[in-house]
Amino acid sequence: MTGAIVAIVIVFIVVGGITTGVVAHFRLQRHRADALAMAGYRKLAEEAVAHQQALHDRLAELNARVGAVEQLLRSVE
Repeated sequence: MTGAIVAIVIVFIVVGGITTGVVAHFRLQRHRADALAMAGYRKLAEEAVAHQQALHDRLAELNARVGAVEQLLRSVE
């Protein structure tokens, strides 16, 4: 009787270990996928900031040009 109980306990330990390993593996895969997605989002955010800075610079340039045109118009009057 005790031999059967020991065998059952050993089988449960092995099955529990395998189950834990499989669950850990899939959690790791999910974590890797999330990290990859976050890297993509980070790249998009950096590109958005770069484009925003370029637009800001262009707007400042246009503002200066409009100011020059206004100054020219005032000097003509």
